[in-house]
Amino acid sequence: MKKSTATVSVTEQLCLSLLHKCKTLKTVKQIHAITCKTGLDTDRIVAGKLLLHCAVSISDALDYARRLFHHFPDPDVFMYNTIIRGFAESETPRNSLVAFVEMRRRACVLDSFSFAFVLKGAANYGCLRGGVQLHCDATRHGLDTHLFVATTLVSMYAECGCVSSARKVFEEMSEPNVVAWNAVLTACFRCGDVKGSEEMFDRMPIRNLTSWNVMLAGYIRAGELELAKEVFLEMPVKDDVSWSSMIAGFAQNGCFDEAFGFFRKLLWVGMRPNEVSLTGVLSACAQAGAFEFGKILQGFLEKSGFLWMISVNNALMDTYCKCGNVGMARLVFERMPESKSIVSWTTMIAGLAMHGNGEEAIQLFHDMEASGISPDGITFISILYACSHAGLIEQGCKYFSKMKDVYCIEPVIEHYGCMVDLYGRAGKLQKAYEFVCQMPISPTAIIWRTLLGACSIHGNVKLGEQVKERLSELEPSDSGDRVLLSNIYAIAGKWKDVATVRRSMTDQKIKKTPGWSMIEVDKIMYTFVAGGKQDKIAEEAYEKLREIISKLRIEGGYVPEVGSVLHDIEEEEKEDSVSRHSEKLALAFGMARLCEGRVIRIAKNLRVCRDCHAVMKLISRVYRLEILVRDRSRFHSFRDGSCSCKDYW
Repeated sequence: MKKSTATVSVTEQLCLSLLHKCKTLKTVKQIHAITCKTGLDTDRIVAGKLLLHCAVSISDALDYARRLFHHFPDPDVFMYNTIIRGFAESETPRNSLVAFVEMRRRACVLDSFSFAFVLKGAANYGCLRGGVQLHCDATRHGLDTHLFVATTLVSMYAECGCVSSARKVFEEMSEPNVVAWNAVLTACFRCGDVKGSEEMFDRMPIRNLTSWNVMLAGYIRAGELELAKEVFLEMPVKDDVSWSSMIAGFAQNGCFDEAFGFFRKLLWVGMRPNEVSLTGVLSACAQAGAFEFGKILQGFLEKSGFLWMISVNNALMDTYCKCGNVGMARLVFERMPESKSIVSWTTMIAGLAMHGNGEEAIQLFHDMEASGISPDGITFISILYACSHAGLIEQGCKYFSKMKDVYCIEPVIEHYGCMVDLYGRAGKLQKAYEFVCQMPISPTAIIWRTLLGACSIHGNVKLGEQVKERLSELEPSDSGDRVLLSNIYAIAGKWKDVATVRRSMTDQKIKKTPGWSMIEVDKIMYTFVAGGKQDKIAEEAYEKLREIISKLRIEGGYVPEVGSVLHDIEEEEKEDSVSRHSEKLALAFGMARLCEGRVIRIAKNLRVCRDCHAVMKLISRVYRLEILVRDRSRFHSFRDGSCSCKDYW
């Protein structure tokens, strides 16, 4: 008998030791099999540790944890707390509330962990009503003043948008620690109360590094970048989170030069970048179209051994796609570790779609399916986008049906938007309109705006007016809609209607979004704005542009396409207006500064106009240049007088 007990003890220790080291669901199942054979599956310590590992430590093992939990005949408070915690941190936080109700029904003794975990579930679920009930329940049990529970209550109210309740709970805490102070700081920022956060920060008796990082992240999220800079400079100590916040935050706010600057400083002070800072600076490269800086980063990543990270590879691939070099992106994709994620496949498909390589995107989609990875909703957005920009209507309809019928993915508004765009770009405007009217969900302003854009491209006045009426009901003050409608009127020569639309915009103080274009020259990003302030850089661009236009008129037979100018003015004024477009200025500046033979890459925030498109085709032929322009919807690659979009954009 003693021998048997000793054997069980050794087996128990072995199982616990193996559990501590295992990292996959497969290994957990093997250990579970051992416990079942040795009878340890009924041991509370072993079963509890096994459950904890599945519910919390291994990302894809929560369903297995649930089965383990229901298999155990009499779960104790530790097991209940574990499964509640697992659900609270999962994609189905509502289940944590269900497990808590079951725990109460079984009359289990509740402790502070029970409430802290289930409150986190209520917070992640966004269930204010359930959170308030849990608060009352915690009060009845005398646990609402427990530091752990009270801190989680602050976070719960913040997640549910009740900053006043979050602050009230905090003020009632007798001795809040620095974690509680950080929670209320986060709560204020979460609810948009920047002043409240500043007030709390000033009151803090003790601040730790997390306190400073909370202020940093909060200011960045609120768009207060100058205040974020001030906090960053004041910080007594900076860690990788601090640097990552600045790099990623400035990139997300469109301040690309600052993002690059912070990354350079990070390396200069001897800090090793982490996953967030690397993906942040690559994101800045992608958004700005900074191809040269992206190449330098790839060399750094290879030398420093960061390319084992799937997320960094994905960001690098996205950078090359958005900088106009889909070939380099494909090389990164092919050299990635074997375990490509769904994000890797989708990024590459989206990149091919952006460049108009519809057939290649479709082939890659099939390769992904063959590799055993099932597409998700985002993958289908990318493949529908590819079909739309390549004019592949039949294939687009096929994939829309396949998404529902084969993969049981219910279409969301983005998928419907892709289908409207698919029909609209192809000129099938009535089909697009009927599709919108038959949608099982209410069309949003974006859906109607997509259709209005198609009406603008194809000059359909009657349908454009109908669509604009629908848009006016949803978003009456959007400037883009009125610009599109005035574009439709201008193409049809209805100048009185153009004037009426423009007058209404002036009367309601609605401003048109200014067009801007960016170009990278010697690793510095230059931005040109349509009708922007004149400075030395702009003067240099204008001077070069005048020279280019003169040569195009003589050698290329250039005649400005003034139909894109939406004003009833003299022809000379119209020609002057189209000559000021930001993409022309960026191109002229690039031609003045860049060495001969270099590809000129331009990123633009709006759709490229017809005149600029024609000018760039002519320049590519007359000057024998390769020009890449990324507008808001796709890439245009100009070579030898033609564009990769085949004038379908």
